[in-house]
Amino acid sequence: MKKIISTDGAPKAIGPYSQAIESDGLLFISGQIPIDPATGKFVEGGITEQTEQVMKNIGAILKEAGYEFSDVVKSTCLLSDMDNFAAMNAVYGKYYAENPPARAAYAVVKLPLGALVEIETIARR
Repeated sequence: MKKIISTDGAPKAIGPYSQAIESDGLLFISGQIPIDPATGKFVEGGITEQTEQVMKNIGAILKEAGYEFSDVVKSTCLLSDMDNFAAMNAVYGKYYAENPPARAAYAVVKLPLGALVEIETIARR
């Protein structure tokens, strides 16, 4: 059975998808982009600020579902430019200082709304 997870602490979906789905002890968080849920707009700044907002959005969804960053087992990071990898990685690493999850990182042609970074996450209890 699947349960839809939704919180005002993360941006509302901009298409036909859920913020997250929980099923059989797994939490699948849709790709998060750097929208501040309080304003509905992108955060000011570059890749560092955008990655920080993405991680805050992921954190809000994890919390709503009763999970923590330590429960994350896999992330996929999408970047508009691999030149931003080191800066994204520095912010990302603060959230996974111990026992980091498995991860893939890709450069893509474009991300929604012109974002510099999007991260999707899977967590397990």
